[in-house]
Amino acid sequence: MIDHHLTRRGVLGTGAALTALRGTGASAQEPTKAPTLEVSLAVNGANHALTLDPRTTLLDALRDHLGLTGTKKGCDHGQCGACTVLIDGVRRNACLNLAVACDDRTITTIEGLGTEEALHPMQAAFIKHDGFQCGYCTPGQICSAVGMLTEMRRGVPSSVTPDLTAATMQVAEGEIRERMSGNICRCAAYPNIVAAILDASGKTSG
Repeated sequence: MIDHHLTRRGVLGTGAALTALRGTGASAQEPTKAPTLEVSLAVNGANHALTLDPRTTLLDALRDHLGLTGTKKGCDHGQCGACTVLIDGVRRNACLNLAVACDDRTITTIEGLGTEEALHPMQAAFIKHDGFQCGYCTPGQICSAVGMLTEMRRGVPSSVTPDLTAATMQVAEGEIRERMSGNICRCAAYPNIVAAILDASGKTSG
């Protein structure tokens, strides 16, 4: 009489044996190597020639290949703004942009805005107004704020802009809160962030 009773030990042993046989058979193949592309990134005034998997995001290229870790990885889904950088002067989420799509475009990260000896006005304003607590979101907040003020100078309206025909747009708390809504601060330093942006723009709160 044949015993068809299965045991855990028997199943595991059979699986291991089949795996070993599969790996030594003539049909075993080398894993397919992922294709790569040559990419030229102009970051903070320096040109970098990289060989990347075409699926590499700009965020991963900056952090893992160029060592620019000031740009933070938060949600990795474009929902928190921690990875905000400037591409051709326009704020963008680095996690949503492929590095190959940024070939030969001008990229500015938090490291390229200023230096310890000569801070960017926005960086100085964030320090002055304590526009941060843990600091994880701060690089993205600062880059986004710089890009936001550039948008306003170009006359790009928001959903709360009162006059779309005005020659110049007024920097006000309501505009800042709306335009910066894509940058999340989990420490809730929003009042100080708004004050810092107003200061950097030449305005005052209140």
